[in-house]
Amino acid sequence: MNRLLRFLPAIVWMAVIFYMSHQTDNDLGTLLPFFQQWFPWMTSFDWGHFIVYFVLAVTFYWALLPRSSTWSGKALVVLLCLLYGVTDEYHQSFVPGRSPDVLDLRNDAIGAALAMLALSIPFVDRLFKSTVSVSKKY
Repeated sequence: MNRLLRFLPAIVWMAVIFYMSHQTDNDLGTLLPFFQQWFPWMTSFDWGHFIVYFVLAVTFYWALLPRSSTWSGKALVVLLCLLYGVTDEYHQSFVPGRSPDVLDLRNDAIGAALAMLALSIPFVDRLFKSTVSVSKKY
């Protein structure tokens, strides 16, 4: 498959993140109380950032195969997610009711890092590669 086409899911997901970041605080405020009800000790943890950057890391991982299979490749994926997180926080500074927050970047990095840790488990990595039809040649 053409390498540029393999970046398409990551680009689409970044567009989803951009769209969600452009929503005002009131539009997004309905999900956070749900998670805080079930995990009250994690009031400063933004599950939305965690989940969307977990998914972004998986899409970057697939786009960068086979390089992303190495530890340095996985570190690159986390770095790319974190860099996009910085641009996301900058974008939020222009949205009414939203502001940049270093804790959001922490949650982005945790989501991306846990995605890479999950894909470091051989069974999970094989399952992932088989479901996205990645050939052994890459």
